[in-house]
Amino acid sequence: MPEIDRSGEGEGDEENLLNLSKAIPENSVEYWLFLRSDDTENEADLEALHQAADDLSQSLTKDYIWQRDQFQLELKEEDGMRYLYGLSDYGDAIEDEWLIVYILRRLTEAHANLWVRVADADGEFLFIEAANVVPDWLSPGMDQNRAWIHDGKLLIIPCEGNSAQGSQSRSILLPQAVNFIRSRSAELLHSPFIQEEAFFRLGKYPRHISDSAHCSLVTIPRKLAYILHALPKSLAPAIECFYLRDPLSLQPIMSTSASLAFPTDDLVTLSVRFSRVLFAQLRSQHFDPPPMWQGVLRDAVLTSAPDEKERITRLETGMKLTTGFEILTAAASEDRRKVVQQLETLLQGLCEADNTLFPTDEDMKSWRDYSREDDETWMDINYEDFERELDGKPRRDSRGEKAGFGDARTETDLRKIVSRFEAFLNDKSAGLDGADVDNSKDDDDDDEDNNDETEDEDSEFEDKVVGFDEEAFSSIMRTMLGLPTTNQSSVDAEGQNSTLTRRATHTPTQEDDDIQELSMQMENELRNHGALNHDDANAEQLTVNNGSGGVGKGKELEHRCSATGVVEDEEEEEEDDSEVQIDYNLARNLLESFKSQAGLAGPTGNVLGMMGFRLPRDEADEDGEDDCPG
Repeated sequence: MPEIDRSGEGEGDEENLLNLSKAIPENSVEYWLFLRSDDTENEADLEALHQAADDLSQSLTKDYIWQRDQFQLELKEEDGMRYLYGLSDYGDAIEDEWLIVYILRRLTEAHANLWVRVADADGEFLFIEAANVVPDWLSPGMDQNRAWIHDGKLLIIPCEGNSAQGSQSRSILLPQAVNFIRSRSAELLHSPFIQEEAFFRLGKYPRHISDSAHCSLVTIPRKLAYILHALPKSLAPAIECFYLRDPLSLQPIMSTSASLAFPTDDLVTLSVRFSRVLFAQLRSQHFDPPPMWQGVLRDAVLTSAPDEKERITRLETGMKLTTGFEILTAAASEDRRKVVQQLETLLQGLCEADNTLFPTDEDMKSWRDYSREDDETWMDINYEDFERELDGKPRRDSRGEKAGFGDARTETDLRKIVSRFEAFLNDKSAGLDGADVDNSKDDDDDDEDNNDETEDEDSEFEDKVVGFDEEAFSSIMRTMLGLPTTNQSSVDAEGQNSTLTRRATHTPTQEDDDIQELSMQMENELRNHGALNHDDANAEQLTVNNGSGGVGKGKELEHRCSATGVVEDEEEEEEDDSEVQIDYNLARNLLESFKSQAGLAGPTGNVLGMMGFRLPRDEADEDGEDDCPG
């Protein structure tokens, strides 16, 4: 596979666009294994390492069900380098990616001269995991090929030169990184804090390999039971076929005259070993029975007692699983995956033999975990407990002890996510990129006035240079937003003096006229398109409410203002009314934004939720538009 080449910020956008075609596929993890020695005779050492890696993987994942691709390596030679390379598609099972990282880390602990790099579609995801503690200079624009695993440790290739200039450094290519670790390994950086954060998810291994499995009783054809016992790894592609089914793939199964590969005339109930992701994908899908299964389900419902709901559930789950295998076997000749080819060969052998190869009931009882059925409560989500965990208020059981949400690992991950998110929101020094930025961005402006000694003087000098009219800009913005403008003739003497004093600090220049002219053009353009009609709407509302009396009142108020220059109580009342109108518009906009989310997650719901507000769902759509007034 071509090497990814994400260049630094100074390389330009054209080269970055070209590099998009070389990116790692989505939901895939890529890994490189190098030996420290660059001798030409290290091919034998790589072959021995390849065998050791396969043995380690088989010993750890013997009963593990991979979502798509398993851990796999191949010998590769590129750019004058020989190394072992692997690419695995983990699909929806992110735990498969971290299991591969765990295997690679274990491998480096057993081989002192082994160096490993791992990345996915997001880039150096180990740095992403440790984003809360990585140094400022280690930005996504230059971190490629800098994270390496050696002897179980996470080591970082530093920037060349001063670390303060790290933000201007470029990404290094893979040959450069390999040359660095072979010749200058003593200069590599190691931080226990970064390593702890990056490898946080590995703390649950190897125990999680067995904990991620789920056994459930299902009712399936006897022929399929034989297939699952002989080739258990065929389970994952079959469930994926069912999960991603479409009308075209279901056509042979939905036909009443279809010849099924797994007929329903001989059904057995036994325990099937799933991964939790695969079981959730199978169980959560609604699926109408195919014609060949309708009679079976109908008879099961009629003959089942009220307390035998499990029987129906097992039959429905088996129907979904069998449908997945039907779809998989129908297209097996076009599938190049090794496990699918093995399945096709096995089915061809069954067609040539008689039914004596199928296991009897007594044979199946001797299989491991034949009648095992695990608890399914891990699939249940109590949203009240979930909200308590998000708020940092764990639930207490009947004995008064703290009861977590889900299993312990889920609870830990959830709290870690929430704590990191809150820390990010509370980070007042964070910039637009979500990371700390240098506060010396105005150095160029400071160089124009080297004689200034205080920040106030610098600010005043910059105001003079720019010539920004704060009052004109404020008036224009208030008009654009539909806010009531302030009449300068109605302010008191103290306000006028302060205004004159502030405006006297700089003289209107050509820049003032240009800014005002540009602002007026923008205002006229927005008004022509109807974006600045708030004042007109407010005026119409006041006319309707007050009638002709409102006009006389306005004239009287204008007369008193021109005579005394002081705002009376009546004008203050009108300003209060305007402020109420503004608050109403804000509330209306918030509610309309929340309604547009249609019950899903969105910015308004998220922000209000963090502020402690839980808005109920809008039931107007359910009641119908006819119930609305008017």
